[in-house]
Amino acid sequence: MRDLGASSQSNLTNSSSPRCDQVDSSAHVFFLLVYTLVFLVGLLLNGFTLKVYFCRAQQTSSSVTVYLKNLAAADFLFCLCLPIRITNYASASVSVRRVYCSFGASAFYLNMYASILFMGYIAANRYLKIVHPLGTHVLQTVRAAHVITTVTWVLLVATMSVYVSLSLLTKEPPLSSVHNVLNCDVLQSKELRLFYKTIHCASAAIFLLVLVSLVFFYHGVSRRLSLAQQRQPASSGSRKLAKSRRNMLVLVSVFCVCFVPYHLVRLPYAFLRGRCLWSQAFFYLKELTVMVSVLNVCLDPLIYFIFCKAFRAQLSPGRMFSTTQAPTQHGANAERRSSDGRMSNIRFNRKTSLTTSMKHMAVL
Repeated sequence: MRDLGASSQSNLTNSSSPRCDQVDSSAHVFFLLVYTLVFLVGLLLNGFTLKVYFCRAQQTSSSVTVYLKNLAAADFLFCLCLPIRITNYASASVSVRRVYCSFGASAFYLNMYASILFMGYIAANRYLKIVHPLGTHVLQTVRAAHVITTVTWVLLVATMSVYVSLSLLTKEPPLSSVHNVLNCDVLQSKELRLFYKTIHCASAAIFLLVLVSLVFFYHGVSRRLSLAQQRQPASSGSRKLAKSRRNMLVLVSVFCVCFVPYHLVRLPYAFLRGRCLWSQAFFYLKELTVMVSVLNVCLDPLIYFIFCKAFRAQLSPGRMFSTTQAPTQHGANAERRSSDGRMSNIRFNRKTSLTTSMKHMAVL
């Protein structure tokens, strides 16, 4: 009887005290508003970028254009994943949470790391262009760019497929509501949690590699600019290097602002989120840094603008209205050719009639 009383008292205490894997849902309203705004702006910007790249761009391409197109595609897909995240905040349904934890979150992070890798490829391509200004490195060819982008997408999609498959094969405990649950732990098996931590470590390694590479590329461009300015301060080569350094600085700045805060929090969160002391603090911190990383979809069009001359050319007023002017000009040319044809026929008929008249007079 004493054990039964102690057990009932313990259950009463546990039910009355808040669980450490729950948070106040009032912060969800703020995240809902921010993600909805980013979704609308990012969808508009990246949709326009894809239209420029695939509908108006010229057929000739370069390796950096291939990477920029794939970065725009990754950002566009990133935007399409936001409604699932928004619905997850707005709903307490177990079905919605399962869809988000199995498919939505994995697709969300897949496109995030696709953006990270393609930004690294763009920086590497520009660095090789500066190091080998008179030649073309094998990694700068269009064929190599297509191979690299294809391998990148295949590896990312394969990782996502494994995670989704393990999620679908996991037998979740019966739940009635998951409104205030911090994370997807309640829907994950022990094997899936281990795979989750493995993915976190691998993605952290990828991010660190890209970050170190970006810093190295920017340092290399800055060092080359310093040497060029010491030799010929006012030369055209020095001005081009200065422009390349500014472009590289914009790329590194966007990368660091969007992705560094999230990765400073993500790895500790993956390993310490099960501890009640750290769960809520890391949850709010992680959600804020994820929100900052999502701003990448709104800042990447700046990278398209400064790194791609063809993209800037497509945004000029003359090219923007070229589609409406082209038919008019074509019609004018056709009308001019038709008019020229009619004048030629008139001249030919006059010449023929004159010749006939001369022959008739000769006969008479």
